[in-house]
Amino acid sequence: MNRSMQEKWPWLEEVRGMRSQLLDMLSNADLAFSPGGQNSTLGALVRKMGDIEYAYIQSLKTGLQDWSYHNTEAGVESDITRLKAWFQALDEEMQATISAFSNEDLKKTVKRGEFNSTVEREVDHYGEALLIFFGKATIYLKAMNKPVPESIENTIG
Repeated sequence: MNRSMQEKWPWLEEVRGMRSQLLDMLSNADLAFSPGGQNSTLGALVRKMGDIEYAYIQSLKTGLQDWSYHNTEAGVESDITRLKAWFQALDEEMQATISAFSNEDLKKTVKRGEFNSTVEREVDHYGEALLIFFGKATIYLKAMNKPVPESIENTIG
C-alpha cells in the first residue's frame, strides 16, 4: 500500500462519507432548487462535483488536469438515485487509481495549466475540492431551510 493510501485515504473516505450523508438527505425535488441569480440548481452543483471528481481521476491516470469533461447523461442532475450510483462508481475508480500507485509514482508530475503538481498533491487538491463543494452545498441547504449535517458543519464551520 502506498503512502498516500495509508495517510490520506482514511480522511478522504471520511469526507466522501459526508457527501453520502448529504445525498441521503436530498430528494429529487431538492435537486431542482436554485437560490436564484446566476446560481445553478443544487442538482447541477452536485453533478459538477462529479465532473470534478472525474477530472481528478483522469489527471491521476494521465498526468494532465483537464476540466472539459461534463456528464451529459440526460436527467442525471435531477435524479438522486442516479447521482448516488454515479458517485459510487467514481469513488471506486478513484480508490483503484490511487491504490495502483507506488510510493515513487506519487512524485510524478501532473500538469495543471499554469502550474504543475505531484500525484500526491493532486490527491490533496481533490480533497480540497470536496471541502469547497460542501461550502457551496451548505449555502443551498440553508437557503432551503434544511439542516446542515453535523459532520459537514463540524468540518467546514
